[in-house]
Amino acid sequence: MITNLGDKFSTLFQKYMPNAFVFAMLLTLIIGLNALIWLGSTPLKIIQSWYDGFWSLLEFGMQIVLIIITGFSIALSPNVKNGIDNLTKYIKTPKQVYFFVMLIGALLALISFGWIVITCVLARELAIRIKGINYPLLVACVYFTTGSWVCGLSSSIPLLLGTKNNYLIEAGILSNTIPSSVTLGSGLNIVMIFLYAIIGPIMILFLIPKSTKGKEINDMLESKTLKKEVSIKDEAINQNLPFKSLSDNLNNGIILQAIIVIMGFTYIIFHFYTNGFQLDFNIMIFIFLVVGMLLHKTPMRFVIAMKRSSKNISGILFQYPFYAGIMGIMLYTGLGEKLAEFLASVATVNTYPFYAFITGGLANFAIPSAGGEFAVIGPSIINAVKDIGAGLPANQITAMISRASISIAYGESLTNALQPFYLLLVFPIMGNGIKIQARDVMGYLVIPFIVFFIIQSMLVTLMPL
Repeated sequence: MITNLGDKFSTLFQKYMPNAFVFAMLLTLIIGLNALIWLGSTPLKIIQSWYDGFWSLLEFGMQIVLIIITGFSIALSPNVKNGIDNLTKYIKTPKQVYFFVMLIGALLALISFGWIVITCVLARELAIRIKGINYPLLVACVYFTTGSWVCGLSSSIPLLLGTKNNYLIEAGILSNTIPSSVTLGSGLNIVMIFLYAIIGPIMILFLIPKSTKGKEINDMLESKTLKKEVSIKDEAINQNLPFKSLSDNLNNGIILQAIIVIMGFTYIIFHFYTNGFQLDFNIMIFIFLVVGMLLHKTPMRFVIAMKRSSKNISGILFQYPFYAGIMGIMLYTGLGEKLAEFLASVATVNTYPFYAFITGGLANFAIPSAGGEFAVIGPSIINAVKDIGAGLPANQITAMISRASISIAYGESLTNALQPFYLLLVFPIMGNGIKIQARDVMGYLVIPFIVFFIIQSMLVTLMPL
C-alpha cells in the first residue's frame, strides 16, 4: 500500500509540477501577492524589494557552484573510481544501494552540507553498475539525506548562536552566546541524527516501487548509451605538441602543482589548529580544491577535470537570483517578520517549539537559506519566547531560546523535500546526460516528508532538550 501510494504521488508530481524555474517564478508571484494583500505593500514597493534582494545570494550561489565542481573533480580522479569499484563488490542489490546511499548521505551531511556532491557521485556510479535501480527514487534518496545537515557541524543557526558578538547580541535580543553543546549537543539533536541516519534508510526500503520499467539510468539517458569519455590522463597527453616544449612540461609536470598543494594543506592545518573543527563553505571549497589538485597530480589533468565538472551548472547560475528576489520580498516588505510575529502570537509555553518548527518550514519556501531565514524570523521568535518565559530563571529561558532556534532549523531543512531549490545541487552530477526534471523526483519525497513531519513535530514539542 505504501509503495502504491508513493507511485501515485510520483505520478501526480510528474503531471502537475512544472520545471524548477517555473516553480520559482510562480513562488515569486505568490509571495508578492501575500505582501500586497496582507501588508498592503504597493506593487512598486514589492518590485523594488524583489530587485534589491535579487543579488543577495550571488556569493552563496558562487560557493554552491564551486562546491559542486571541486567536489565532482575529486570524484573524477582514478583513486575515487577505484574506491567505488571496490565498494560495488559488497553492494550488489538495489535495496542495498538505497539503504547505503541514505546512510552515507546522512552521515556526510552531518559533516558539511557541501559533501552532498560525494553522495551524488557515489549514487550515480552505483546506479550505473547495479541493475534494477529506480533512478528518480535514488535521486530523491540523495536529496532527502541533506536534511541531516542542520544536526551537524555546519548547521548555521546553532553556529550563529555560539558566535561572539553576533547580530542578535549587538541588537540586544540575546545577552550572551549559546554554546553548541546546548543546541547541537542536546539530547533532542542526537535523536534527530538517529532519525536521519537510521530511521530514514529503513523507511526507504518500504517505498521501493515494484517496477523500474523506464526508470533505470540506462532508460533515461539523452543518448542511447553512457558516453565513455577519453580518460583525463589521455586527454591531457593528447593536447601536447608534437615536439618537446616548455609549455607542455609545465602543463603536465607535477612539481608546480605539488608546491601549491603543500601551501594549501599548510593553510588547512593552520585553519583547524586556530579555529577548531569549524567548517563553512569557504574552507570546504578550499579543501576540495587542494585535494582535487593532489589527486589529479598535474595542472592539465586538473583543468580537464574541472571543465568536465562544470558542464551542468546553468540552473544554479540563473535560478538562484530569482530565489534571492523572493527572499528580498520577504525581507524588505516585512512579510517574513509579520509571519513570525503572527505564529509567535498564538504560541504558549507548551507549543512554542512546534510553532517555531512550522514557521521555519513555511519561511523556507521563500527564503531557502537557513542563515538568511533566521535573520528574518529569528528575532521575532526569540522575543516571543522571552515574553512567554518571563519570570523564569535565565537558564530556562536560554534553553527555551535554544529549543525554538533549532526547531526553526529542523523545519527549514525538512520542507526542502517539498520544493526543488536544492535539487540544483544534485542535478549537475546525477542529472548529467540524463532526461530528468524535478517533477520526476519530488513525488517520492512526499511520504518521507509526512513521516518525518509527524515524528519531528512530536520530538520538538515533547522531548526534553
